[in-house]
Amino acid sequence: MPYRFLADVVVLLHLSFVAFVLAGGLLVLRWPRAACLHVPAMLWGVAVEWSGAICPLTPLEVMLRRWGGEAGYGGGFVEHTVLPLLYPAALTRGVQIVLGSLVVAVNAIVYAVVFAASARRA
Repeated sequence: MPYRFLADVVVLLHLSFVAFVLAGGLLVLRWPRAACLHVPAMLWGVAVEWSGAICPLTPLEVMLRRWGGEAGYGGGFVEHTVLPLLYPAALTRGVQIVLGSLVVAVNAIVYAVVFAASARRA
């Protein structure tokens, strides 16, 4: 039972990380120093999506689920947990590239606003 709970905690942490990668730049609008955490997280998220790699949290979750008596699953976290929330179809390389590009585009806009605001203050 504790393994299933820990697997669910890992999923929540993973989902929180994905949300931070996508929208964490909005925190930078309020707290510019948050960029020190957000930029590396964003780069990691984009690298994982564009390379087709699997985040290390996914095998951890699967291992905990198996230890808890569940079957676990194949593939990555985005394919198993996030995409079913967004799309009914299976994850493809093309979709991964689009998701990574979406992260870059959203955050490029946010950081452009942050830099423009900094330039006005200076």
